[in-house]
Amino acid sequence: MKKDTAYYGFIFTFTAYFIWGLLPLFWKETAHLDPVEVTAHRAIWSLPVAGLVLWALGRTGDIAPTLKSPRKVGLLFSTSALVSFNWGLFIWAITVERTLETALAYYINPLITVLLAFVFLGDRFNRLQLIAIALAATAVLMLTIVGGAFPWISVSLAVTFGLYGLIRKTIDVGPSQGFLIEILLIFPFAFGYLVWLEVQGTSELFSSPTNFLLLVLAGPATAIPLILFAFGTKRLKLSSVGLMQFMVPTMIFLISIFVFKEPLQTVQLFAFIIIWSALAIYAYSIVKEER
Repeated sequence: MKKDTAYYGFIFTFTAYFIWGLLPLFWKETAHLDPVEVTAHRAIWSLPVAGLVLWALGRTGDIAPTLKSPRKVGLLFSTSALVSFNWGLFIWAITVERTLETALAYYINPLITVLLAFVFLGDRFNRLQLIAIALAATAVLMLTIVGGAFPWISVSLAVTFGLYGLIRKTIDVGPSQGFLIEILLIFPFAFGYLVWLEVQGTSELFSSPTNFLLLVLAGPATAIPLILFAFGTKRLKLSSVGLMQFMVPTMIFLISIFVFKEPLQTVQLFAFIIIWSALAIYAYSIVKEER
């Protein structure tokens, strides 16, 4: 791998993860808005950003062949549904002061991805990965039994994003083209919902300049890190991407504790310690395989 390629890959990927890590601060500002309306605006205002990037790259010609394939369209529709649900749940969790559970979700996500690859793609665990997954399952079980409630937010976010990545892996379409098509497929539903809100007189888009700005910026906040991530990961080794992805949940964890002042229960702390141990083992397994 060329030095310049790896350098720009690192810059793109690091920037994407850094933006994702800070985004809870932005979504917290939308706490007074309906999370479903915010999610719809994420889709609406992501479209011009994704379209502009694809046009600048001269790759708009790749869209038509993909849309002519019913199989690809069907799979991309399923990924658009998964990512929309993930977006909405993530925003809702932050607005109801359950940001810690989103941090746990994105710590679990790499291990969920490995598990899904085992189930659906026939990948095989090495011993270290098996230990890491067992530890993650132990943390979830402990939260369910000791904490008295199944951590459904964490598991739902991790599983939906894991399934999203799994399905996208099976579709022969570029990352930026695939993202644009996903947005095109959910655009009619998002636009229809927003029109319905406007007719009902409950839309928040024009209720104040602040709300207008927040809702419009939801699109770039969604599209820009995704596009940076897509271009960055194509230029980096698996080990680099695998280790950098822990930035996001770590930043979210710190924001939830020190900025949002969410209480950290003892059972949650022990669960995080178990997950951190699992991820340390998983990270070591990645580095070992790359070597």
